[in-house]
Amino acid sequence: MSTTNDDTTQTTGAAGDDHTFEWHPLDLIRDHEYQKQDDSNDQLQNGSNGTTTTTHKPGRFALVVLNQPLTHLGLVKRLWKNASIRVAADGGANCLYDVAGKNGDRYFDDLTAIIGDLDSLTTETRTYFTTHSSSSSAKKTAIIHDPNQYSTDFGKSVDYLRGPSCSKPDVPTPDIVAVGGLGGRVDQGLSQLHHLYLFQSSPTYADGRMYLFSGESLTFLLKSGTHRIRVREPGQGQVSETEKKDVFAKWVGILPVKEPSRIWTKGLEWDVEDWPTEFGGQMSTSNHVLPETEVVEVRTTRDVLFTIALRDV
Repeated sequence: MSTTNDDTTQTTGAAGDDHTFEWHPLDLIRDHEYQKQDDSNDQLQNGSNGTTTTTHKPGRFALVVLNQPLTHLGLVKRLWKNASIRVAADGGANCLYDVAGKNGDRYFDDLTAIIGDLDSLTTETRTYFTTHSSSSSAKKTAIIHDPNQYSTDFGKSVDYLRGPSCSKPDVPTPDIVAVGGLGGRVDQGLSQLHHLYLFQSSPTYADGRMYLFSGESLTFLLKSGTHRIRVREPGQGQVSETEKKDVFAKWVGILPVKEPSRIWTKGLEWDVEDWPTEFGGQMSTSNHVLPETEVVEVRTTRDVLFTIALRDV
């Protein structure tokens, strides 16, 4: 594990320590036919210690394609296939067209909408998506122009997905997976990480969870509390390395981007207990998921980012 060491003492916070969150990110990119699942969160009260466990499987999720060149197309196509709604943030539509439609591949034709100030959308891409669809009965891609310069195209896409155009009565807000968020300019990459905090202000993810897919890794925000993250299918931790069919690679990072925190981990090669972490001090990067680990557990006193490497498919 790579760390930067500093002896600064951090204040321990207890906010959210009574919450346990279950994560099933494998469901996002599992290679299977998309099946509708109950997206409700089951709140299980434990009478012995008063803790609340939030069990959450991302059955219904929305996909946002950002304006970065698309790589690892096998994984992108899995996400596309499993998503219930698909939108492009302005120039993200160009990226879809460049890797598919421009070459006669119609895999990404069923794009729901292109959203943003549209300063990056090319005429060629716009024409393609407004005249093509995945089938004769499918709706053509909607073009939604939002000139607001105080919001990013990513932010406008999230507002659209959480707004009346996509919401349904008595149906929870879908989780959101953003593709292409990291890479290119540093300020743009940091902006995408900022959005993970900005759009998940609820301590219990009341507005849905968000994931950032960068091609080589999956990143999401761990709120204050305890998190159980399934990184392998049940039973896969017991088979040989040659027989494993892992979606995730071994590398993990836990990053206190917003503020200092204290963390406890289980299932990693370099586990820690009551470990202070902050930018400019100690940080857990390049840690490893143990070969036998199926669920990684992280407890944190403050919000931190969790990032795990992906295998290509």
